[in-house]
Amino acid sequence: PLLDIGLACAALPFVLGSTRRHRGAAVTAYLALLALTAGDVISTSVRLDGGPGGNLGDVARFAALLLLGAAPWIGAAAEPGERRETRGRLVGPGIAPAALAGAAAMFVAGHSIAGGRTIEPVVVLVAGTALLVLLVRLMDILRENERLRAEVRSGEGHFLTLAESIDDLVLIVDDRGTVQYVSAGEHWNATHSLEDVLGRPLQEVLHPEDLPVVEEALALFGADAAEGTAEPVRTSCRLRTADGTWLPTESTISRYAAASGDSGGRLLITTRDLSEQAALQRQVTHLTFHDGLTGLPNRSYFEERTRQVLSRRNPVCAVVFVDLDGFTSVNDSAGHAAGDQVLAQAARRMRAAVQADDTVARWGGDEFAVLVESAVEAQAVVDLAERLLRLLSTEPYRVGERGLALTASVGVAFAEYQDDEGFDEHETDAGALIRNGDLAMARAKELGGGRVEIFATHMHADVVRRLELGSDLQRALAEEEFTVEFQPVVELATARVTGVEALLRWRRDGVQVPPEEFIGVAEESGLMVPLGAWILGEACREVARWRAGSWDLGLSVNFTARQIAAPRFVEMIAAALTETGLPPSALTLEVREEVLVEHIQQDEQHLLRLSALRDLGVRLAIDDFGTGYASLAFLGQLPVDIIKIDPSFVSGLGRDDTLTLLTRTIVTLGSELGLTVVAEGIERQEQLDLLREMGCPRGQGFLVARPMSPGMIDSTVRPVVVPLQAQAG
Repeated sequence: PLLDIGLACAALPFVLGSTRRHRGAAVTAYLALLALTAGDVISTSVRLDGGPGGNLGDVARFAALLLLGAAPWIGAAAEPGERRETRGRLVGPGIAPAALAGAAAMFVAGHSIAGGRTIEPVVVLVAGTALLVLLVRLMDILRENERLRAEVRSGEGHFLTLAESIDDLVLIVDDRGTVQYVSAGEHWNATHSLEDVLGRPLQEVLHPEDLPVVEEALALFGADAAEGTAEPVRTSCRLRTADGTWLPTESTISRYAAASGDSGGRLLITTRDLSEQAALQRQVTHLTFHDGLTGLPNRSYFEERTRQVLSRRNPVCAVVFVDLDGFTSVNDSAGHAAGDQVLAQAARRMRAAVQADDTVARWGGDEFAVLVESAVEAQAVVDLAERLLRLLSTEPYRVGERGLALTASVGVAFAEYQDDEGFDEHETDAGALIRNGDLAMARAKELGGGRVEIFATHMHADVVRRLELGSDLQRALAEEEFTVEFQPVVELATARVTGVEALLRWRRDGVQVPPEEFIGVAEESGLMVPLGAWILGEACREVARWRAGSWDLGLSVNFTARQIAAPRFVEMIAAALTETGLPPSALTLEVREEVLVEHIQQDEQHLLRLSALRDLGVRLAIDDFGTGYASLAFLGQLPVDIIKIDPSFVSGLGRDDTLTLLTRTIVTLGSELGLTVVAEGIERQEQLDLLREMGCPRGQGFLVARPMSPGMIDSTVRPVVVPLQAQAG
């Protein structure tokens, strides 16, 4: 019994220190030891009293052996990923003592029933062997526990090393949120100085607005942990630094297992610094909604802001659109760097002229937009538009050592239309308001620029009409609805027809469309290029046919700036002459004065193309000469053969002394420069007489001859002119 009691006391620490998975088997074996001790104590007590051993001690020993046999089979099974040698130590050695204990139990039971005493030493030997097996097993469990503790300590060491080596902030908190461990990487120590949070509640360094979100994440994690399905939870929050600023972070919350194998409700929080990402996001957002050159909000921001303002109840606002007149010439002559300087200066002037709560944006190119959010008085908005016009037009823009003078075109549109008593209640959405302001600005530009225009409903109707007209022009070109008429050009002294000017005509749905209504639309849409090629081919074909009938006749065709700038323009002219057989000397290309002068100044390719036509033999004419674009000095540099006096000068002959003097000057100038002068728009006999008296060689107009179809020229003009030419010959 003394040996049993000593063994029981020695084995108790082993049982209490066993791991959770081995605790069942250890307790069962220890109960077997206690039962065996009880049996020996009972038997010894009975013998000391002089009596026989008795059956009660045998029963206790029998129970002890049964428990000892059951001990190896009690406990959790080995995990699927557990090493093979571990499973062998946990299960393998228990089979032998179990079999031995079972055999001993049966033997003791038979001995107790038979009452034999000759085999008592065998029983003692069996019991001693069982105790020895139990001690060996307990020592094996102790070694296993020490190994597991060493692994846990090694794992914790690895965890601490890893936590201290990464740049993230690692926290361990208990179930009350108190910080028990802190590890901040070099990045945190170098860029942020966090408060000392060790031993303090984590809530003290969290932003108050983020507390509900973090508490919800913790509650969700706790609920999942209770169900045994806890997965790491990720949440965003802001932490207070030592200088009082709030640092944006992203944290991952997971369960932290202690060395004992029980987490005790502690959580592992890994926090990553998102300040650089937040700064980058702010920069991307700024670039998305701001112009990089001027720093002003861009078109996207302006549209969104306009929608926000109009979403208010009873909004009263207006937009002001601004376009710099002649800005394209700045880029072409001084370079894009100079243009950028002009735009930056214009942006500063506009920003300084408007109120702080109004929005100034760069709409695109050289266009700017202003959103007046409180346009209570319409006159105040108009005054602002005029002030912007003065600021952008009066003071020159400094580009290096140069000063560039520009004007501006300004358009104004209101969110609610104005009447005599103020604003009515007609609502305008953001898209319509912006469109109206842009239309008003375009109208100001069409009228010559340097002015302010307020949106009127007819502007939108004009735009719609022009769009419809452009669509009809495409259809008309495809279906060949256009025709060509010819207006004769005569020698004023002899009335001899020397040439014809080709004029484009279009009948839409049986109605004649005036050229001034669709020529501009065709030019804007780009249809003038294929349309001009068609006119040239048709006109050359007719004139070549007339010339083949012994009629010495020239042809004049008008060309626009877009046609001259088109690729292979010279090749197109040469191909038309070759296909129709018209001599190059019989063709005259007419270009409006402002187009010729402005585009040659801006792009020398225009001058090269016109010079190539001169080399080809084609003659060039300045149409509508005298409208103020060409100076006398520049006229001598242009590669032209003919100047055509603008009809506005001819209309004043005999009625306006100034216009009569200017017309006489142009005729004299052309004669001195060796150019052929043609007077356009002759409608009265008085005009014809004065032009003859001035010595103007040629002219055209309704008084001389109206535009005619090729058939009318064949029936009325050609039969008269050709015999006269033959007689003169």
